[in-house]
Parts: sequence; structure tokens; C-alpha cells
Amino acid sequence: MSAVTAGRLALFAALAASWAVVAWLLSRSVVPDDLALPRVDVDAVFGERLVERAERYERFHYANWALAQIVLLVTLVVYARRGAAFARESAAGPIGTGMFIGMVGLAIVWLTQLPFSVAALWWERRHGVSEMGYLEALFGGWLALGGTFVAVCIALLVVMALARWVGSWWWIPGAVVFALIAAVFVFVGPYLTPGLERPEDPKLIRTYERFERDQGVDVPLRVEEVSGDTSQANAYAFGMGPSSRIVLWDTLLDGRFSDGEVGVVLAHELAHHSSHHIPEAIGWFALFALPGALVLVLATRRRGGMGEPAAVPLALLVVAVLQLALAPAQNLVSRAIEGEADWKALQTTRDPASARGLFREFADTSLGDPSPPTWAYVLLQTHPTLAQRVAMANAWATRSQAEGAP
Repeated sequence: MSAVTAGRLALFAALAASWAVVAWLLSRSVVPDDLALPRVDVDAVFGERLVERAERYERFHYANWALAQIVLLVTLVVYARRGAAFARESAAGPIGTGMFIGMVGLAIVWLTQLPFSVAALWWERRHGVSEMGYLEALFGGWLALGGTFVAVCIALLVVMALARWVGSWWWIPGAVVFALIAAVFVFVGPYLTPGLERPEDPKLIRTYERFERDQGVDVPLRVEEVSGDTSQANAYAFGMGPSSRIVLWDTLLDGRFSDGEVGVVLAHELAHHSSHHIPEAIGWFALFALPGALVLVLATRRRGGMGEPAAVPLALLVVAVLQLALAPAQNLVSRAIEGEADWKALQTTRDPASARGLFREFADTSLGDPSPPTWAYVLLQTHPTLAQRVAMANAWATRSQAEGAP
């Protein structure tokens, strides 16, 4: 074995060990390791009629998603074969040409996915889940679409520049740069999100401030008006440091949810910040980006590597396949994070009854299947199922009672 080969093997071993250590550190949770979720009878908890309706509703979305993935992959296969022709016709230089080819590919993908977006919206409108108009859905998300184009441009710029500078080893610094770019987008996101208003309900504000003290954080609370577009209820935590925010959709405050149920949502979203889930998610992104970038290196070698614009169409296909292949692992991580936030919400509110009521109401307002098929759970579910979330509330109540907690 040559010294060069031995050195490479040692580097890969060190990277693998470091990857495993970081993954172990990121996977630590406040959820007890010995927590056993009791069985939940979904028909009894959610109602047989609602479960049947939710299952029918979700089946359409599952089929629509599957067809969209097939069309996406076929489109990118064709573009991987034909898109390299753009490289011979461009005078924008290697990196400029690569970015142009990437933008063309992204535009083609967006166009091919439009019918599936329209079909999903039609189904949601048919079931009263969404009231958004078709034109608004197609043309109202230009800011998000523009952000996607910018992110892809920056990624291609970084990858191609690094590949031309350091050669086939670009994937190591590339993963770090990707994580830094993700952190920047996460940080500035709240400042670029319009229409977020301060809450006006004094009782809601007092509850929120009490939960902030309990979890040791100070995060601004905002309300987003979406009731004109959807009847679904949602909330989210985003931003980092001074840009940290928690946002409630106004559909959570329209009277369908009790004060206790809204409190569970507040505590859950605060838990994302108090448990540092957003920086953790960026860390996980970097961990997944490292082997993903290595796969890109290996897959594009025959086209000259990522420093050559002719490799970009193939790279888009590889990224799409990687996203699909890594979805089970990424969803597993996401479900663990959301499960920890649920547990901290129970610890904060000490109100498992409201948690159970909240999850039952979510099934009704969003028509989410409380216990989806295994394949859909593995490939699509970023949160524990509603049945699992009810089971966690039950398990917390049982454990709390056994420990003699008030």
C-alpha cells in the first residue's frame, strides 16, 4: 500500500469517526430512553369516520407525490443527457455557464412539477382544507421561488469554484460552506418574512411569557394571518440568535382550539429554541452534506468533475436521487427533534389532556392520517404520527402520576 493511499484511508477513517461522534452528540435528547409508547386505538381516539376520511384524503396526496417524483426523476434523467449541450453554446465562462445550466434545469423542474401542485391544491380545496386561489398559488410564491434560485446559484458557485481550486477534494470544505450558507439563510429568514404581527390577546401573552421563563428563553412571538387561504392550523419556530421568532397562524386563534391546546403549541415551539434544535438541524445538514458531496464527486468524474459546466445537469439528477435516498434518515432525525419538543411541551404545560385534544383537532383541521402507511411514514413524515403524539401524552401522564408529580 502506497503512502498516498494509506494517508487517504487514514483521512477517511478520521472523517468517519468524527461524523459518528458529532451525530451522537446531536442525537442526545431529553426524552427518556426507556419511554415506551402505549398502543393507541385511533378509531376510538380520533373517531372512525374522521380516520376513514383522513385516509382517503391522504391517499390522493400519496399518489400525487409518487407521480411527481417519477416525473421529476425522468425529467432530470433527460436533462442529464441533453443539458450538457448548453455548455458548448455558452460564452459565460465555466462557472457562469454552470450556473446558467443549473438555472435552466431548475426552471424545467419547476414547470414539470406545476401540474402536481395544482392537483394538490384542487384536492385541498375540494375538502375545505385550503381556500387559496389557483393564480395565487402559482404566482404568489415568487419570493420563495426566487430564494430557491438564489440558493442554487450560490451552491453552484461555491461547488464549481472549490472544485476548480482544490480539485476532487472540494467535498470536504464544500460541506462546511454549505452549512454556513444554510445558517445565513436561517438567520435572515425572519427579516425577509412579511406580514408577521404582534399578538394582541393579553392572556395569550401572559401564558407565553410564563413558558419563556420556564424554558429559559426570550423569543419574540408573532402571528401570521393565513385564514384567507387555509383552515389548517400551524405554528413554527425559525431564526437564530437575535432573529429568533415563533409564529402562530391566526387559524390557531379562531376559537376552534382551547387555551390549553394553544398553550401546548406555544410550549412546543419554544422548545425548539430552548433545545437549540435549529442549530442542531444545521449541524445535521452538514453531516448529510458531507457524504452527499462525496457522491457528487464520484458521480461526475466522467464529465470532468464539478468544476466543469457539463457536469451540472448530471449533478442535479444526483442531488434529486440523494434527497430521495436520504429522506428516511432525515425524517428520522426530524421526528426525533419534534418528539423532544413534544416532551418539553408536556413538561412545561403539565397538561396531557390539552395535548391529546390538540392532536385530535389537528387531524380534523388538516385531515392528517393519524396512523399512515409505513412507507409514507418513512419517506414523508417529518413529525411523529398524531397517534404517536397522543401516545406520548399518555405515557407522560402515566410516568408523571407514578412519580407523584402534581
